[in-house]
Amino acid sequence: MRKIIYCVVVLWMMSIIAGCSNEPKTAVSAIKIAEGEKDPAVWGRKFPNHYDSYLKNSEISKDHSKYKSDGQCRLSPWPFQFVLFDGWGFGIEYNEPNGHTEMMKDQLSIDGSRKKAGGVCLTCKTPYAPELRKKLDIDYFSRPYDAVLNEIPDKHKRLGLVCLDCHDPATMDLRISRHTLIEALKSIGKDPEKLTRQEKRSLVCAQCHVDYSIPKDKDGKSIGLVFPWKNGKWGNITIESVIRQIKDEGLKEWKHKPTAQELGHVRHPEFELYSSAGSVHWAAGVACADCHMPYERVGREKISSHRWESPMKKDMKACMQCHNQDARWLKEQVLNIQDRVNHMFTKAGYTLAAAALTIEAAGNIPLMDNASINKAKALYEEAYYRCTWIGAENSMGFHNPTEALRVLGDAIDIGRQAEMHAREAVIKMSATPLEFNMALIDEIVAQRYKSPDSKIGFKSGIRKRAALINEK
Repeated sequence: MRKIIYCVVVLWMMSIIAGCSNEPKTAVSAIKIAEGEKDPAVWGRKFPNHYDSYLKNSEISKDHSKYKSDGQCRLSPWPFQFVLFDGWGFGIEYNEPNGHTEMMKDQLSIDGSRKKAGGVCLTCKTPYAPELRKKLDIDYFSRPYDAVLNEIPDKHKRLGLVCLDCHDPATMDLRISRHTLIEALKSIGKDPEKLTRQEKRSLVCAQCHVDYSIPKDKDGKSIGLVFPWKNGKWGNITIESVIRQIKDEGLKEWKHKPTAQELGHVRHPEFELYSSAGSVHWAAGVACADCHMPYERVGREKISSHRWESPMKKDMKACMQCHNQDARWLKEQVLNIQDRVNHMFTKAGYTLAAAALTIEAAGNIPLMDNASINKAKALYEEAYYRCTWIGAENSMGFHNPTEALRVLGDAIDIGRQAEMHAREAVIKMSATPLEFNMALIDEIVAQRYKSPDSKIGFKSGIRKRAALINEK
């Protein structure tokens, strides 16, 4: 009898445990997501907690960081950038992004000068990019922006990042949807078909959080989009390797007005900086998702957060998954790094602005021998790419502080050489070059780049963030 009672009790307890541990059987588990389904709300029926997390990307965050704030002008806080970007859209309007779900809305609202490259501008912004690339072929890159935009159904024209961009709807496995990254991986000998799950937890982000160049034809029309990685290698894609490809392949996209020369450009190289030599977290095997998509508990379910954001927005909780210090201490370390990188970025930026304005002055002197300032222009180009490599990157150097400081140090050195050669050219013409400093450059920017349109141009009301540590 005792054995019978014991068995009954054990079975009863096991049934209770099973009832508590198993997910309830509902119609949700039977939901199938079709291949190509772009509407995140459809995916949300099967994964409601992930979807709720995803929707939070549309919430605007202000002043979560000392150097970043959603939607804020990214030019006026560092005034020297108006000189560096004078000649194309980045010098007219350049803003911090809002959440990933707002990508298309951000792009549709920005000044039209930023979309002159054509349909290629949609590559990272819309989930329709892969199929539009197949459907339109070369026309996808070269046709006007609005013409390619109109190929997207009206209901999805403002749709930003979605589940399909990173996940296989049948298995939910991570996958790469952009041809650009697949081609870039092959160019450095990394097989896209043999990626580990941990590698994919960074590479799905590297579909967009990377540098890219837009090749042009003889008429200046876009004919492609490439990640200039082929001279680098996995774990060490340096600015020097990128510059080499820009020069070797003539990846020049715009004409800089002050120096009157064709230049390429550098755009948000988060993955490249993070994965390069000197990155402590990369060397430790940490993926982008570990810091920007930390695990969180929703009721009984543990999910990876699908609100992609800085750990600073959540009081450093993502950092404390590995670090045992408190949030205040951890934040202080981040700010110490960023303050020092900003110090060097400020020095580099004003050095380059001084070089550009001196080259401009030399070019305005009658009968100036252009050969005498060509060396200054060549040096300016080298320094420009290095300065922008860090200025365009979204962590203010935190992703790889040692590499960021190395690159900026070189930018300062080369930029000063450029100014020196330009000054010598001016002096040879019996003229006196101006002595540029930060205050004078700020004054020139305030006068030259102000606009009656409050949306674009220099905004004097925005707090300046360019600063040297000894000025604080």
